[in-house]
Amino acid sequence: MGFADQRFNVNLSILFTELPLLERPAAAAAAGFTAVELWWPWVDSPTPERSELDALKKAIEDAGVQLTGLNFYAGRLPGPDRGALSIPGAESEKFRANIDVAADFAASLGCTALNALYGNRVDGVDPAAQDALALENLALAARAADRVGAILLIEALNQPESPKCPIVSAPKAIEIVDKVNEATGLANARFLMDLYHLSMNGEDLPSVIEQYASKTGHVQIADNPGRGAPGTGSLPLEELLDQLKKAGYDGWVGLEYKAGDRPSAEAFEWLPREAR
Repeated sequence: MGFADQRFNVNLSILFTELPLLERPAAAAAAGFTAVELWWPWVDSPTPERSELDALKKAIEDAGVQLTGLNFYAGRLPGPDRGALSIPGAESEKFRANIDVAADFAASLGCTALNALYGNRVDGVDPAAQDALALENLALAARAADRVGAILLIEALNQPESPKCPIVSAPKAIEIVDKVNEATGLANARFLMDLYHLSMNGEDLPSVIEQYASKTGHVQIADNPGRGAPGTGSLPLEELLDQLKKAGYDGWVGLEYKAGDRPSAEAFEWLPREAR
C-alpha cells in the first residue's frame, strides 16, 4: 500500500500561507493537488462581506480544486484561540452567526465536511456551563451541516500546545461525538483524527485507529516532532495510514504541516506527483 494509495488534500491555512489567500488554491493545483481544505479564513469576522466569500469561491473554482473541508469560525487561529463555541458571550454569538454562513459557503463548493473547534476553558467560568453551551452550539452546527449534506467534525487537539482546551484525547473527542449524535438524532457528527495532535498527547496511535476508525470522518497528518512534512520526524505515517485504510477509512487525508523555512511548493518531495 503506502502513500500512493491515499487521497491527500492540502490545508491552505498552514501551507502556502506565504501567498495571499486568493492565490493559494492555484498554487496547490500547480503543485499537483486536486483538493484543499481551510480553517475559517476570516479570523476577525464570522460573517464577511458577500464579495469576500464570492472572491474565495471564484479562486477555488478557477484553480480547479475541490474544497473538501472547512472550519467554522474558531477565533484567532493560528493564535491563542482554540475555537469559539464553548466560550460564553461574544465568541459563542460569533460562532452562531457563522454557522449558516459557513454551511452555505461549503455547500456552494460541494464541501461536505465542517469542523467545529471546541475552544478553551475560561477562567472563572464553570466547566459544566461551558460544556452545556458547547453541546447546544454543536447541535446547531450539526443540524446546519445536515441541511447541506455535510458531516460535523469534532477534533482532538494536543495538551502541550493547547493546555486550556478540554478536548485533548481521542476518547474525549469520541465522547463529544456521541453526545452530539444523541442530542440531534442525526448521526452526522464524526471524529477528526489528527495523528500529529494525538501523537503529541502520547496516545497509542494503532490502538486509536483500531478503536475509532469507524467513527472517523476525516484524517489530518503532520510528522512529530516539529509538525513538519512526513519524514521530518519519527511518526510511521505511511504505516498508520495503511492501517486506517485497512480499517475501512477511505476519505481524504489532510496535509496540515509546516513547510519550514522553504516555499510550500517544495514541501511535498515525500509524495510522488502522480500520487497527489
